[in-house]
Amino acid sequence: MKCELYEELFTGWINKELSPEESGALERHIAGCANCREELQGLQQMWDTMGQIETPEPSANMGVKFYAMLNTYKESVNEQRSLWADIKYQVSRIWEWQPRWPMAYNLAMVVILVGAGYLFFGKSKSDDQDKQLKALSSQVHELKQTMMLALLENPSASERIRGVSYTSEIKHADKQVIDALLATLNNDPNVNVRLSTLDALTHLTGYPEVREGLIKSIVEQDSPLMQLAIADVMLKLQEKRSVTSFKELLKQKGLDNGVRDKIKQTITQLI
Repeated sequence: MKCELYEELFTGWINKELSPEESGALERHIAGCANCREELQGLQQMWDTMGQIETPEPSANMGVKFYAMLNTYKESVNEQRSLWADIKYQVSRIWEWQPRWPMAYNLAMVVILVGAGYLFFGKSKSDDQDKQLKALSSQVHELKQTMMLALLENPSASERIRGVSYTSEIKHADKQVIDALLATLNNDPNVNVRLSTLDALTHLTGYPEVREGLIKSIVEQDSPLMQLAIADVMLKLQEKRSVTSFKELLKQKGLDNGVRDKIKQTITQLI
């Protein structure tokens, strides 16, 4: 055998992992080969020296750092998958919500109308194009409102929050939408849904009925989180008419002391 072939056996010989035949062949070779003998001796000495080095004790924070790094990696993987996962989720909702096939049909019809309209508009006058576009825009607007109202009735809190989020896509909220949001604000059993609804309504305070509804909602809230949040909203809007409702809230028994202090401060700043 050539020396290169025997060199492949050095590590196994040091670790005593060779078969009797391989050990015998290697020992016979190094007995007659000075180069391999010296190389094996050097490797053996290095191996012995490494065995004498003390293994350092892991630091107390090693576990924490490891899991922090692992969590960071998991988050990066999840972010990469989030877009595709969301697409698959949205598609799956169409098949899961069998009672909402009319909504899906309407959406499909809007898409078809838009495509047909694009081809037709190439040969129509500009006035006709504007009328058709306004009609399509109105249909899309109504569809979004329908989807939002349907989601607000969903038994899942996360779906109701999703429905509230559609408010940002509705350019003009009609009475039905505003009434549905205010009802959710006052009656939804999940505080996270109510907080999301309050945030959505703060973007609709240009509507007088929204401001009136928020003021009336003050005494309807029983969650300290909601009471604090709505106090911040009234303060941001500088809605002085809310002072009366806040004074009524202060009369409630069992009101959280932190909330009580916040409301008193809010009243002082609004007066």
